[in-house]
Amino acid sequence: MRTGYGVEAVRAGEGTLMARLPDGALMQRAAAGLAVACARLLGRTYGARVVLLVGSGDNGGDALYAGARLARRGAGVTAVLLSPERAHEGGLAALRAAGGRSVVAPGAVVEGVAEPVAGIIGRADLVLDGIVGIGGKGGLRPAAVELADLVREAGVPVVAVDLPSGVDADTGEVNGAAVRADATVTFGAYKPGLLIDPAREYAGAVRLIDIGLDPHLPQDGAVEALQHADVARLLPRPSAESDKYRRGVVGVVAGSARYPGAAVLAVSGALRSGAGAVRYVGPGSDAVIARFPETLVSAGPPRRAGRVQAWAAGSGLGDEPAARQAVAEVIGSDVPVLVDADGLRLMDLAAVRARTAPTVLTPHAGEASALLGVAREEVEAGRLSAVRDLAERTGATVLLKGSTTLVAEPGDSPVRVNATGTGRLATAGSGDVLTGLVGGLLAAGLSALDAASAGAYLHGLAGRLAPDPPSATDVADALSKAWRDVTS
Repeated sequence: MRTGYGVEAVRAGEGTLMARLPDGALMQRAAAGLAVACARLLGRTYGARVVLLVGSGDNGGDALYAGARLARRGAGVTAVLLSPERAHEGGLAALRAAGGRSVVAPGAVVEGVAEPVAGIIGRADLVLDGIVGIGGKGGLRPAAVELADLVREAGVPVVAVDLPSGVDADTGEVNGAAVRADATVTFGAYKPGLLIDPAREYAGAVRLIDIGLDPHLPQDGAVEALQHADVARLLPRPSAESDKYRRGVVGVVAGSARYPGAAVLAVSGALRSGAGAVRYVGPGSDAVIARFPETLVSAGPPRRAGRVQAWAAGSGLGDEPAARQAVAEVIGSDVPVLVDADGLRLMDLAAVRARTAPTVLTPHAGEASALLGVAREEVEAGRLSAVRDLAERTGATVLLKGSTTLVAEPGDSPVRVNATGTGRLATAGSGDVLTGLVGGLLAAGLSALDAASAGAYLHGLAGRLAPDPPSATDVADALSKAWRDVTS
């Protein structure tokens, strides 16, 4: 599992570790790892031209010490100083002693004349972004924006030091101009901003350098991302004594005369969830049986359909009175419930908050914005705060779909970030497949958090394994491959 720690936790851990090490040793560890990563990206170090964008503080010091190591291996290294009077003294001295040089950035407020750097950047093989560290808030300042623009125009590969300058390490928000990196070398621990969009898009490929920080971090981080082994441990597996009822029966309330395909797609996800049986309730029975004859069907209402261990409701229901009543019956049940799509508009929030059995809500940004009463753009810009707010307001586990899918429970537990998401899932009906899949995992006995997290993981992986370009049906068909990939 990848765990992302907030700035406060990282700094506290670093402080404890530094107290046990010689002065400067922690920065040297970070710089050594950074230099190795840069050398691998360059392919050859001798004769390579490397430019360091250096701000004040330790982030710039990491870049300067790494630059010194590259210079000792034969690279031509130039540091562009945004605040020459506040540049890390030890790092700058090390760079110069190794044969590197420094110039003043255009726009830097110092006495004298700044050297033109456009040509220096344009000839570089690699640029290191050491402008702002994990404590930075807001976008880049004008002088840094000018440098970032020069790098972007030159098309030079960029490695961010710890995280891209201008992004928020704690939230993943990007409030202004920021550096877009091709790769980020982060030290000691992942930061939430490296795992959550929109900041994640600025980080590129992320590499974690071990600097000995793990024993000094809290047990729980701010966010966590499951990996194959974590999901494999969660997925239900039948035993010798299993039958279809012991494995769990999931009820699917989806589809309408206008959207019968939603019923088929939700059932397709449920059938590949590991549950023992799928009980469909709604007007799409003919379409469902034609595609999946193993499904148990009922015209409804849900309370008369037969016993289930969990409900998944909402996909393609429309807004007819019967649909509203079906959602109300599902929410009024005493088993775990997932509500998606039209169900999110039809549900009574007071009834959701009053539930004692687990509840999962799966909105996209537009649906979340309606539930929160804010603009969609606000949800997309601050996904972490949005998913936490919605979980607190509803008392439910919330799976916020999007470029990075987030799963949050009410309270202070870590938010889960799905690492398998892909733009290939942006196709009609894909969310209906996810609804059935997560509902089936609930019926199979997983907790709300685990069902939502594992479902999002398998769904994203199926999107990657499906033929290109995938339809929602292709994604559903690829779930079996995803399952095997995770458990093999």
